[in-house]
Amino acid sequence: MITIESPGLLTTVQDRGRWGYQAFGMPVSGVMDIYSLMAGNAVVCNEPGAAALEITLLGPSVRFGSSRMFCVTGGDLAPRLNGSEVPLWEGVIAREGDLLSFHGATQGARAWLCISGGIDTPPVMGSRSTCLRAGIGGHQGRKLVAGDVIPLGRPDRLWYRGEGFSIPVHFRNKADDCPAIRVIQGPQEEMISAAGLEAFYGSVFRVSPESDRMGYRLEGKRVEHAGGADIISDAIPLGAVQVPGHGSPIIMLADRQTTGGYPKIAVTIGADIPILAQISPGDHLSFRKADMAEAETALRSMSEHLYHVRAMAADWRSRYGKRMVPKREGNMILRIEGKGYDVSWEILE
Repeated sequence: MITIESPGLLTTVQDRGRWGYQAFGMPVSGVMDIYSLMAGNAVVCNEPGAAALEITLLGPSVRFGSSRMFCVTGGDLAPRLNGSEVPLWEGVIAREGDLLSFHGATQGARAWLCISGGIDTPPVMGSRSTCLRAGIGGHQGRKLVAGDVIPLGRPDRLWYRGEGFSIPVHFRNKADDCPAIRVIQGPQEEMISAAGLEAFYGSVFRVSPESDRMGYRLEGKRVEHAGGADIISDAIPLGAVQVPGHGSPIIMLADRQTTGGYPKIAVTIGADIPILAQISPGDHLSFRKADMAEAETALRSMSEHLYHVRAMAADWRSRYGKRMVPKREGNMILRIEGKGYDVSWEILE
């Protein structure tokens, strides 16, 4: 178990989300950045979708009740273990009684704390994700508060072997200043005027303080409609950009409602959702139109990165106690998911 000594600004239990219930009006919820969750779980030897703590801007203080491996992914919220700096995207062991604290965002807006064994709160509709508006999932359907005791699952028997494994920098998500978010054409783009489209793709928008896990309200040039601003309500996918009658776009995120009656000018590509997760109120962003081919390529690249992270983490654990300077050259058979690969190497000067 872990005990929350101070809760931070907004700390919740999240996993991959509550899929399969949108037809009944239940939001998906889940982490704002699925890549960071799955990468962190690979480090601590969990299943990819195991529940973790999602931490926003100002993090909690967490006391460990037993020895566990943990990994902090996402933005840099200045984590400290017993007062000492904690490396991000790396496996770290905490002992019984150790205190993990976060001292505020220095880069990005959110971090994910993955712990060996995963958060083991009772699942609701197949998910441990907290849906704050519905008051279900996570720990009592709410954000964490001081004194909460959170159960952990049984870790993999090799969990401790992940200590020191660090996800390479090029496999980590980064927070960008004023990112250009890639979007594909939305189903109601024709309801936006030519001037509105020019404003949408040619302007920089500011994220309003009235933004949360449900959606980011944007401030900037008005995006005009070609006629009316209402449609017959239809489904809202993750990353959809709605344009209400006032002309200020809203990016729909993890806690979005299942349907909506405003035109959707665009939909954020899946690979750029993690970028949105690191944006805070007051930050700026712009939009760039992409096509389906670019969206598919970017998503495939993200999936390949996750595959490599899991393979590298498994290799690190397999070498536990045998880590040494490798021979200058050699060959071996590397087995991944039952397939054998002939691998050779040579260290060049």
